[in-house]
Amino acid sequence: QDINTDRIVCPYLDTINRTALDFDFEHSCSVSLESSPHIYACLVCGKFFRGKGKQTPAYTHAVEEGHFVFVHLTKGTFHCLPDDYEIKNEPSLNDISEALHPKFTKAEVEKLDENQELARDLFGRRYLPGFVGLNNLNKTDYLNAVLQALVHVRPLRDFFLLAGSCQQESING
Repeated sequence: QDINTDRIVCPYLDTINRTALDFDFEHSCSVSLESSPHIYACLVCGKFFRGKGKQTPAYTHAVEEGHFVFVHLTKGTFHCLPDDYEIKNEPSLNDISEALHPKFTKAEVEKLDENQELARDLFGRRYLPGFVGLNNLNKTDYLNAVLQALVHVRPLRDFFLLAGSCQQESING
């Protein structure tokens, strides 16, 4: 534990494989196929598992595969299994938090059309913020094409990019 902060130093952070992470798929357990509020993503292989207690798929995966770092897909909290402690205040995980629950301010959305600077995703690929490709889930090319066309309609794009932050603002006051 770090003496100066409320931070437990996790020795397994260097095992995280950012190229295996894709949070766009349905959040359901890859073993039981169960969808629940307690689904965790393994940050080593990218698979989703239910629970974190003993007798759960996430715990079993940690023990059998030696993959110890997980993120709670709903809460965005990071955990080390099977030791079962939360990893807090770890700056090296900020990029994963932002990819899991991206939030945009109104000012950031307004600047999207002016931006000419490329950003990098978790895979290191460069992209123009506001325009990212979609996963092809077996014969969904036509749907991807329609969605790509719709997100170029500025008011519609802005509505969906701000939807999460507007909900948060109304909750906070």
